Amino acid sequence: MNPAQLSAAIQAALVAALADLSDLPADSAGPARIPDVVVERPRNREHGDYATSVALKLAGQLGRKPRDIAQAIADKLAGADGIAAVEIAGPGFLNIRLDTSAAGAIVGQIVAAGDGYGRGTALAGSRINLEFVSANPTGPVHIGGARWAAVGDALGRVLSAQGADVVREYYFNDAGAQIDRFAGSLLAAARGRATPENGYGGAYITEIADKVTAAHPEVATLDDDAATAVFARAGVDLMFADIKATLHAFRTDFDVYFHEDSLHSSGAVTAAVGRLQASGHLYEKDGAWWLRSTEYGDDKDRVVIKSDGNPAYIAGDLAYFLDKRSRGFDLCIYMLGADHHGYIARLKAAAAAFDDDPDTVEVMIGQMVNLVQGGQPVRMSKRAGTVITLDDLIDALGIDASRYALIRYSVDTTMDLDLDLWTRQTNDNPVFYVQYAHARLASLARNAADLGITVGGDYDAALLDTPQESNLLAQLAAFPAVLATAADLREPHRVARYLEEVASAYHKFYDAVRVLPMGDEAPDASTQARLQLCAATRQVLANGLAILGISAPERM
Repeated sequence: MNPAQLSAAIQAALVAALADLSDLPADSAGPARIPDVVVERPRNREHGDYATSVALKLAGQLGRKPRDIAQAIADKLAGADGIAAVEIAGPGFLNIRLDTSAAGAIVGQIVAAGDGYGRGTALAGSRINLEFVSANPTGPVHIGGARWAAVGDALGRVLSAQGADVVREYYFNDAGAQIDRFAGSLLAAARGRATPENGYGGAYITEIADKVTAAHPEVATLDDDAATAVFARAGVDLMFADIKATLHAFRTDFDVYFHEDSLHSSGAVTAAVGRLQASGHLYEKDGAWWLRSTEYGDDKDRVVIKSDGNPAYIAGDLAYFLDKRSRGFDLCIYMLGADHHGYIARLKAAAAAFDDDPDTVEVMIGQMVNLVQGGQPVRMSKRAGTVITLDDLIDALGIDASRYALIRYSVDTTMDLDLDLWTRQTNDNPVFYVQYAHARLASLARNAADLGITVGGDYDAALLDTPQESNLLAQLAAFPAVLATAADLREPHRVARYLEEVASAYHKFYDAVRVLPMGDEAPDASTQARLQLCAATRQVLANGLAILGISAPERM
């Protein structure tokens, strides 16, 4: 019995219990009055396998003591298949113990489901636009962008695992002053001049300038304006190709690369501004056009068209939102850096100004990443000069450790990434700990095959009765709920922390229980049951690592 099945059993018992309580209002047993039943693992395993507080939630609306409601539910659950005991604790908690066979049945379900175990349908039918990284094509992806590359890709996988149609999108900022500064920096490098004020430095600028000059030798004879135009076009293409190659190596790919410049060249920005002017959501002041964004929760009104007649950056954001909605997305998730906190209110205000639902916009803000080595901060990149890049991180840790380290922590907290920790081949390195558990399971399967033991078919779930086996079974059963919660809260780090708990439970099981026969011993029913448990554990670890975009090694 898994948590979903137990929840359904409690729900049915609750309906039956309410129907039997004749002194309750006639409509009290109706489905609308019954909340979803949530079951959780109690911290103290002596309290049972699962617990629920549904009786406490119902007490207020039914006008009954929680313990009375809990007792009515317990009476209906008594003797139900798979349930060994139901106890009432405290003010009205229900503590439930499963019989061993029911708990062990999850093993067969996991093995049968294979790669599909853990996936759900909560978001089936929804179309989600997930925009992340979107670094300007003026330099390599820095460490902050690297965090979004890992977390964004993992979040896309988590949402897809709940049935959503997720489109991963990169907003390609190929318009504006930053491109002018980038081109000017390339020109200066090519002609041996100092980097312009507010320009870009680093070895990569010289590398790209040399490549552009080699591909376009005529640039040496052009005047500065004409040469700058060549460097802008060709330099951006080279820089973005470099960014895409790095992200691909990091196992982060996008379905759509959306060009900011297309919003201006297509007239989409002009159309969006005109729509807001016609509806009265823009007003003119000091020669500029302002969005009445304070009417929708923003801290101040925003300039959309500047006094010189040029669109402000938010004008592109307005057109971009309309474009996303026109492509049929139900939800638009923007993953932005710590310096974009103001975008939460302004993007929701933009949706409201177009008479759309502000909840179609979600903005996630990621905090900074600091690299530490030998207890000291790492600040400089050999190639980029002033920032640490994703390429630097991959060189230092490898892809698996880099992704896991960046995903493992909630993005709303600043993280210190200790290079010494994440390169250790020891159990205090979380990614090593999880991957080693998978490799250990793969080795066990090979050893079983060498002994001529075939894993599969029927097994006696009642034999999985030790405390270590019970704990591991409970961890495996929790995987679907972990994925559902990670999707609902947009927190893929929950998957990483869960995998560490599974690995811990497995290592404790393996150290306490003999799985394979030794010497002249023959395999028995417990051998098959435990090998099936190991196969299920291996499957869950592989499925969880795949959600994070991390390899599940067979050997280490």
